[in-house]
Amino acid sequence: MRLTKRSAQMGLAVGALLAVAACAPPTSGTAASASAGSAATATTAASVGGIDALYSMAKTEGALNVIALPPDWANYGAIIDGFKAKYPGITVNSANPNGSSQDEVNAVQQQAGTDRAPDVLDIGMAVATANTTLFAPYQVSSWSDIPDSQKEPTGLWVQDYGGYMSIGYDSAKVPAITSVNDLTKPEFKGKVALNGDPTKANAALNGVMMAGLSQGGTLDDISKGVEFFHTLKQDGNFVPVQATTATVKNGTTPVVFDWDYLSAAHGKDVPTWKIFVPSNAILGGYYAQAINKQAPHPAAARLWEEYLYSVEGQNLWLKGGARPVEMAAMTKAGTIDTAAAAALPQVSGTPQFMSTEQATAANAYLAANWAKAIS
Repeated sequence: MRLTKRSAQMGLAVGALLAVAACAPPTSGTAASASAGSAATATTAASVGGIDALYSMAKTEGALNVIALPPDWANYGAIIDGFKAKYPGITVNSANPNGSSQDEVNAVQQQAGTDRAPDVLDIGMAVATANTTLFAPYQVSSWSDIPDSQKEPTGLWVQDYGGYMSIGYDSAKVPAITSVNDLTKPEFKGKVALNGDPTKANAALNGVMMAGLSQGGTLDDISKGVEFFHTLKQDGNFVPVQATTATVKNGTTPVVFDWDYLSAAHGKDVPTWKIFVPSNAILGGYYAQAINKQAPHPAAARLWEEYLYSVEGQNLWLKGGARPVEMAAMTKAGTIDTAAAAALPQVSGTPQFMSTEQATAANAYLAANWAKAIS
């Protein structure tokens, strides 16, 4: 899967709750169609009568299609369970859990007009900004708690959670990592992997960027990262397979470039797993939510977004080790999970965040140069 962000002053105003207006679910085919239509064009919950009305419509639809959400990715297993518990009567269909951001967009395009198409997307910023014509504008109830720099003004995409790029490793299989350059040593032969193909997966793209920063590169030029992996491949240290929970557990990929909150989850299966964030290459990033404008379940799609940006949803991401986008506002309001916040990895140094333009340029460079670099 995916990511990007930039430093931002968090908006601290607490969003007012929408007034709740109950609405009986449609009983006829005509009524159902009308409700689906209003949900499909709704830009806020208030525009269809409030959260309860949105839930009634979603129950009538009966399902929600999500995609590329592994249960151990940022606590999504618990988030899906929490949504189903809060809103019974809606079946959550989870497709291609290990898919990339580009896979999500491909599914929207290839499955358009079918009831299998994704309703919602969780994608990296480079992919999000390149595909806004596929998305529906929507502003969640807590809109004012999300910094302006972390959302498209109409809600075509909204950043949701983030973290820092790291190198996770099994300390029982490789020496302690204190520098990105350690990975060029013979002890790491056949052991270094990325979380996906960087031309498709945002986490992998950011892994290459982080490597480039460690080699004196900049956010404007990912070429030094590509050169670094070219060297790793020539030395036999880079393993060109996607690192997953299974490959980490069975030892196929004992060293992985990945987001710190995702890498931390490997500690459940590998007690000797450790995480290194290089002080000279601290790269942060956020993923974004988007609603498919042709979502087969438009009300459920919007209800899902309301849940993700609620205090409950934001704290569930936090419990998964990710930094939720409303963290500053929730901290000020006293609604943050303080124990989960205290457990976040401490980072020493100044973080850098790619802009949308930098992420797009990096993606274009990778598309033109990555394959030959690791061939």
